[in-house]
Amino acid sequence: MNLYIPAAALGIVLVVKLPSLVRRRHSPVVRSVNAVIFLQASAFFFSAPPTIGFVNELTGVSNFSVALVYCILCAYACASRVLMENWREDVEVLPHTRRRVRRWIWGHGVVIILLIGCFLLGEAPVERQSDFETYYANTPFMREMVLLCLFAVTGAAAAAAVACWTWARDLRREWPERRTPAGGLLRFGLTVLAVGFLTNVTYGAAKLAAVVAAWGGRDWEPLNRAAMSFASLGTLLVAAGFLIPIVGPWLVAEVFGPLRTLQALRPLRRTICGAGAPRGRMRLPTPWSAGPGRRLTDRMTDIHDRMLELGAYCSDDVRADAYAEARRGGATEAESVATGLAAMFRAAADARARGVPADKKQGVTAVRALRAAEAEYRDLLVAVSGALGSVAVLSPSTMK
Repeated sequence: MNLYIPAAALGIVLVVKLPSLVRRRHSPVVRSVNAVIFLQASAFFFSAPPTIGFVNELTGVSNFSVALVYCILCAYACASRVLMENWREDVEVLPHTRRRVRRWIWGHGVVIILLIGCFLLGEAPVERQSDFETYYANTPFMREMVLLCLFAVTGAAAAAAVACWTWARDLRREWPERRTPAGGLLRFGLTVLAVGFLTNVTYGAAKLAAVVAAWGGRDWEPLNRAAMSFASLGTLLVAAGFLIPIVGPWLVAEVFGPLRTLQALRPLRRTICGAGAPRGRMRLPTPWSAGPGRRLTDRMTDIHDRMLELGAYCSDDVRADAYAEARRGGATEAESVATGLAAMFRAAADARARGVPADKKQGVTAVRALRAAEAEYRDLLVAVSGALGSVAVLSPSTMK
């Protein structure tokens, strides 16, 4: 897989989260999240063969890019550990959490120094852009450098996977107040993050297996190459996991919510736009490029205008009778209001289709009844549309 793809995906996540970083730049959690994303994106960018060749040529040191990538990966492992600590506790309040964070930073700093030392002490004269780990698996110091990096990255990914999965489970079981759409998106995002980090564990395990096989003289290079596919997949999942809690609420509010409401309003629109409805009525067309929110606004405006046209055929007596019947049947106040209005519009549409003369006086009363229930107009229309399937077409004798 082209390594620039996961790097670009993480770059997009970083751009999306940039406003949060600016607003909450003093928050340890926000800084840790952005550090994880930035370092992982950097690791993929500098691991791409074109970048490897460019860096090695620029520095004049064979395989210098490998040492650079390993240091970035170790820093990424440190950022992941720090992120888990910050998620677990309030780092600004608990001193022992700050001490653990400092220990992780110092510990991974020592590992980076050891990586650099191994690279300087070892010999890697032949540039290897994709199989460095297996090619130099038996080379002194290069072997140790590879193992240090893989153990650091795999351990950090495993810890992050466990932390994300545990938090998602706690949100689901112990925090009932978080059982909201936003809370559900957070849990889903954490689950995706856990799967992404677990896939990165698979990357480290595959790399280690290929290196161990090379110690015994076996060629498991295909597994070594497949490990990068695991890393790319895991990175895309991690990017999605970070994006879901951010973009998800906007998608629910601005895309999926309006689309569901448009679908729910179809029975009401079919009823009030049926036989006998005025044709050729002028209304502003919705642009083809309009989003679901704009389309819903235009649809509600059209439905409102159609209801006003149908108002002359409406009978408030029909509405009141259907409302009373629903209340006697145990329906709630809101359900009864929706049932009454649905019965009124169904009867009015039927009367208009059969050419029954309109009763202006009754229509004015009915429209006023509708407007009196408009506190939550969109929810009301959706409830009326849903109730249309359960109300019967009333006989002409019911119409006053």
